Amino acid sequence: MDLHVRYEGDDDPDKCTARKLSRFDLAELHRSDRATPYGIVLNPHAERALSPADADLAREEALVALDCSWESAGEKRFTLPGEHRALPYLVAANPVNFGRPMRLTTVEAFAAALSILGEPGHAERVMAKFTWGETFLELNEEPLRRYADCADSSEVVAIQREYLDRE
Repeated sequence: MDLHVRYEGDDDPDKCTARKLSRFDLAELHRSDRATPYGIVLNPHAERALSPADADLAREEALVALDCSWESAGEKRFTLPGEHRALPYLVAANPVNFGRPMRLTTVEAFAAALSILGEPGHAERVMAKFTWGETFLELNEEPLRRYADCADSSEVVAIQREYLDRE
């Protein structure tokens, strides 16, 4: 599954997970919407949740994330062409947002998506480049497994509700 990033470059380059993925040839960075390929766009504002039903399109086209600061990640920023999907409830393991729900870095978003789409080995490979990468997969092991066992978006949302009710 090809990983592509619409790269804004507005975060600290030393902490940018997308740049690190690019350095290891694990993702391709794009500086414009036009240059970014069509595919499954990870968008926290999307109306549908990512589910295993999206796997074929992601394999045929691409998995796309927007890399920008959380302060500028408003809904208007997600104008990329593609099928927009939201990731379900997960907890960040990155040093900046550790333990905070839904504050994932680009690499965490990719790893979550890859796990849900049936590519756990690929998720492990991208997270292996980060000292805290294994922690993300461990913290979210149960929900990622449950989401990956769903048939469609509605099942993912139902499981997500269980986690949100606990909060």
